[in-house]
Amino acid sequence: WFSPDPRGVLFFEDLNISRSLKKILKKDHFSIRFNHQFKSVIEACAKAKNRKGQNSTWITKEIIKAYTKFHEKGHAYSIEVYNQSDELVGGIYGVILGHYVSGESMFYIESNASKVALVKLMEFLHEKGIQWIDTQMVTPIVKNLGGKEIERIQFIELLKKSLKNKNSIF
Repeated sequence: WFSPDPRGVLFFEDLNISRSLKKILKKDHFSIRFNHQFKSVIEACAKAKNRKGQNSTWITKEIIKAYTKFHEKGHAYSIEVYNQSDELVGGIYGVILGHYVSGESMFYIESNASKVALVKLMEFLHEKGIQWIDTQMVTPIVKNLGGKEIERIQFIELLKKSLKNKNSIF
């Protein structure tokens, strides 16, 4: 289990959507689907070339197989972003246990597609009464959207509260 201290999180109340991203969201340039192409999303995350300073990925064939099985059992999700030609151009996948939601990895082929995926995920979670997501680390994209680091002890308390609610939101 990857458990950094401090831990990256994004709270809905801190969600910062730039003016330019708001324009993109309003234009409906992208369409969003949940859990339609999980394996495609995780494979695209594994192949993503836009990770500065990384020559390889932690998303191995074994990880893809394990997370796909986790998804089939209802414990992992994907958000897919499609362009107007209905091509998968971005997305995010993660774990969901009760009201605990993590964002494991994101990818984009078209600019802003991963940001759109994360914003749409946060809006969906907010509607379901979930006010935060575990991002593990605060990447530049997550930071620009309002992500921050918290102490591990604070994260563990949030995790315990989230796991108490066993109801699935998907």
